[in-house]
Amino acid sequence: MIYKLLSSAEWDDALAVGAFAGSAVDRQDGFIHLSSGDQVVETARRHFAGATGLTLLRVEEERLGDALRWEPSRGGQLFPHVYGSLPVTAVVAARALPVDLPVPDAVAALLG
Repeated sequence: MIYKLLSSAEWDDALAVGAFAGSAVDRQDGFIHLSSGDQVVETARRHFAGATGLTLLRVEEERLGDALRWEPSRGGQLFPHVYGSLPVTAVVAARALPVDLPVPDAVAALLG
């Protein structure tokens, strides 16, 4: 499984149209940033600390086909990137982050 953190409003919009076209940063970079299970807590700490109203998507890699590429990023680690939109049919679970925990701890709790 791979993971995507996004605002709950962005997820609601994706559900309405059937696909997630990416956040502002994703669109700027030309692909949708995702993380492996080993990377998502650090991604939460680096890029979402202090944010509220977030949802964690659990995405089935095989449902993405050729749109998914593993490419080097932070520290040379390979990260999953989706070129194009992320279809909601590839998402096997979407869970809102608990508001009573810091974002990285909330992500860790949802993974555990």
